[in-house]
Amino acid sequence: MSTYMAKKETVTPQWYVIDATDLVVGRLAVVISNLLRGKHKPTYTPHCDTGDFVIIVNADKVKFTGNKWDQKSYQTYSHYAGGQKIIPATEMLARKPEEIVRLAVKRMMPRGPLAYKQLTKLKIFKGPKHDHQAQQPVEYKFPTTAKI
Repeated sequence: MSTYMAKKETVTPQWYVIDATDLVVGRLAVVISNLLRGKHKPTYTPHCDTGDFVIIVNADKVKFTGNKWDQKSYQTYSHYAGGQKIIPATEMLARKPEEIVRLAVKRMMPRGPLAYKQLTKLKIFKGPKHDHQAQQPVEYKFPTTAKI
């Protein structure tokens, strides 16, 4: 009896579309990171990229729970003196709403070369349209037990 290990050649990725309208950012990011890593498949292998492609539409319509729109902030640092920027969540939503979802998913992925490669399979759009129709994506159905 041997354990099955997926190989890069045997994995066929699927394309999923998720409409982020009125979904909570953190709970959505958990689902997306599991799809990108392939943890929803029985063939999941930790050291191999068994994940799928994920397209997020309507990223500008996500929501936070509680008072996070007022309290949450995003920080960047250029490594120069005075190069720290702190952007409130409401301003980030107005400027770059895709970045809210991307950063939430990135912070839920493990750090390392494999996760960085898996993160490139995430495509985020702020409106309802995307340019990946040729890949024939399927709409992702959330499990009935998921609290999204």
